[in-house]
Amino acid sequence: MSNIAGKAYAMNLVTPIKGLMVAINKLVFWAVGTPLFAKRLNGLLTLSMIHYARWVILRAEDFPRLSRSQPKEELDYGYMMFFSNFNGSWEQYVDSFSAAIPTGLDLLWYRNVGWPKSVPEQPFHRYVEFNQIWTDYYYSAYPMAASNDVKAAQRVKDKLEAMVAQTADATPAEFLAAYVGLVKELQSDLSQMDASPIVSLAAEEVARRREGRPASAQGSRPVPVSLPENSPSNTNDVASGSRANAK
Repeated sequence: MSNIAGKAYAMNLVTPIKGLMVAINKLVFWAVGTPLFAKRLNGLLTLSMIHYARWVILRAEDFPRLSRSQPKEELDYGYMMFFSNFNGSWEQYVDSFSAAIPTGLDLLWYRNVGWPKSVPEQPFHRYVEFNQIWTDYYYSAYPMAASNDVKAAQRVKDKLEAMVAQTADATPAEFLAAYVGLVKELQSDLSQMDASPIVSLAAEEVARRREGRPASAQGSRPVPVSLPENSPSNTNDVASGSRANAK
C-alpha cells in the first residue's frame, strides 16, 4: 500500500470550499493563531502519533497554468488541502482527531462542502474516505521509527552530547559514573525499533472488506472445539436438553 512506509501513514485530504467561504476560511485560520481560538486545538498536543500536519487553502485562481497551450480552467470551488503523516491505523488517527479536538475540526473545516461535523464518527469517517487522495509515492528515511521514537532519539542525542562535553577532562571513574547515570536517566528512551504489530484482527478484516480483498485464512478457517463426551453435540441438543430439564 503506497499510503504506508514502515510505521508511518500518509494522508492527503482535499475538500472543496464555495466562493466567499474561501476568504472566510482563511480568516478562520488566521484567528486560530490567536490566543482566543488557539486553545481549541490544545488537544492536538496529546496526539503523540502525529509526525506532521499542514493545512493549505487555495482559491480557484491559484491553480497553476504551466503554459499558454494549457486550457484555462474555470473552477467552481476553492480547495482546502490537508496533509499529515502519522503512526497507527487510519481508524486510530481519524478517531483520535475526532475525540481530541471535535470543535477544532469543525472550526478548521468550517462550511467546507459536505462537511458533516466531526461527531458522530460514522458520517465523519465517510467524509474523510470520500475526499482522501491516495499517495502514489511515499518515502521515509527511517520507516521503523514512530513519532515517539524520533523524539526519544533527539533526547538521547542531546543528553549524550552534553555528557561528552561535561566529561572531557573526567577521570575514568568519573566518566563511568556519568555514563551509568545517563543510562538510568534515559532508559525509557532506549528501545529497539521494529515493525508495528497488527492493531487488531477485526480492524484488519474490516480493511480487507473495504478493499474487496478475500478474508484472511485465519479469519475464514473454522476453529475446532473439543467437547466432553457427554456434552450436547450442537445448539439444538442444548435447547432440547434445557427444555427437558425445565419440564
